[in-house]
Amino acid sequence: MKKIYTNGNIYTFDRIKPHVESVVAENGRFIDMGTSEEMLNQWGDSSAEIIDLNGKTATPGLVDSHLHLSMIANTFMNLDVTGVGSREDMLAKIQEKARELKPGEWLVGSGWDENLFTDGPIPRIEELNQAAPDNPVFISRICGHASVVNQKALDVSGYHADISIPEGGSIVLDEAGEPTGLLLETAAEVIKPHIPAASYEEQKNAMRKAIQFAMEKGLTSVHTNDPLHLGGLEATYRMYDELLNEEKLGLRANLLINHEFLPDLRNFGMYAGYGNNTVKIGAVKIFSDGAFGRRTALLSEPYQDDPENHGEAMYSQETLTEIVRQARELSMPVAVHTIGDQALENVLDVLDQFPAVSHRDRLIHVQVLKSELISRLAQPSRIVDIQPRFLASDFPWVAERLGEKRTKLSYAWKTLMDAGVICAGGSDSPVEPVDPLLGIHAAVARKAPGEQHDGWNPEEKLTMEEAFRLFTEMTAYTTNEETIKGTISRGKLADMTVFSRDPFAMSDPDELLDTVVEMTIIGGEVKFEREA
Repeated sequence: MKKIYTNGNIYTFDRIKPHVESVVAENGRFIDMGTSEEMLNQWGDSSAEIIDLNGKTATPGLVDSHLHLSMIANTFMNLDVTGVGSREDMLAKIQEKARELKPGEWLVGSGWDENLFTDGPIPRIEELNQAAPDNPVFISRICGHASVVNQKALDVSGYHADISIPEGGSIVLDEAGEPTGLLLETAAEVIKPHIPAASYEEQKNAMRKAIQFAMEKGLTSVHTNDPLHLGGLEATYRMYDELLNEEKLGLRANLLINHEFLPDLRNFGMYAGYGNNTVKIGAVKIFSDGAFGRRTALLSEPYQDDPENHGEAMYSQETLTEIVRQARELSMPVAVHTIGDQALENVLDVLDQFPAVSHRDRLIHVQVLKSELISRLAQPSRIVDIQPRFLASDFPWVAERLGEKRTKLSYAWKTLMDAGVICAGGSDSPVEPVDPLLGIHAAVARKAPGEQHDGWNPEEKLTMEEAFRLFTEMTAYTTNEETIKGTISRGKLADMTVFSRDPFAMSDPDELLDTVVEMTIIGGEVKFEREA
């Protein structure tokens, strides 16, 4: 059935016809657009369904170029301490959750951020022991690059002083050589195998909630990294296929596959682009360094507030080269987590050794630059996958980590785009909120909601249109889908997001904070509509 969306204020981002009142969708694609009168006269026969947008503003469907939908799903199953503002409140939430559990049951959670705490550092192991004396505790940091555990978790996991820690990780010890409860990076793998996995149906139910939550925020597509949390490549693809292709929940998903599953990609005959327009295999995900929160992002010069520390490489250059070589043997692009400038240089040195493949390689985060690296990013085969909302969470404390000189080329999105670097926008949710309007606000205002200043490095501000294009048109380039996504154009997938206000008529970007998603349209079908 044809669907005619009329009486709208529709920004197409198509340069031929950038602004229309009405669009027509059939068989999941846009077939025409123009004034409401034109579209109703041309297509408004008895077989057409007419939907009145009542003057609301619409754009191409919003896309998140990098998140972890399975980890968002976990927040529906486990303890969520995201946004908790003190260590005492965190401990209180752990204690409250422990009361709900039987002795010996694991207390698993995520989301803590010590930079929000007003009463001291993260809880130590003794405090975690007291909060949950009968339950092993494992709670990961908001960034996913650190976690805290209690003694029961260490005991269940068989911890001892000489235990082998995976490359790139460490268990933090006190002066007496005893664990403090803090694990960095891959040290979490000492604990994770001992945590009972949720059943397939439990995970699937939580994923349904996460998918609905994403659509409520206006997302029509996500690029999501999940195999480590959903039981591997086969289980991950199966779950998305069942939820999105069979149940037709609506969301589109491009699946980033951790490099650990390269043999499975080969065995299952999967490749970049395998699948359909609803579920597709994307790039091979690799970590090259950590994050700023625990000073594990790899820098070329020491941290300003920790002069003995450069951060940590997740892998040696030899190992990183071998991982990329294995991906290239399958003609696969890579999507590499690179936060520090030295991590970025290391990754570019590896990529330069291999010819490009048909899909673009992705450099994810790219939060600190060196000027000489920018031209190496400005290649048609490379995408910089940025998360603007990081700025709102990281400043001003990140400036203390980096110092004034490096801060000038940090989160430098305008500099990248002016240099011809292709950039796409995401959230890294649940590290940051999944709401793309918060990412767009951060890109335009370069400050957190409620802050009263001109923005951090205001010369790097994007226009409202540039910021919206990050989450629409440019995300399509990330997955080689620019011919079917990203703009409202004839023949493209009929995905739109409808808003309560017109972002492009706002005099102050803070008005975005009072803007809500009215409707999420995927393949011409309304998959979410806000209740009146």
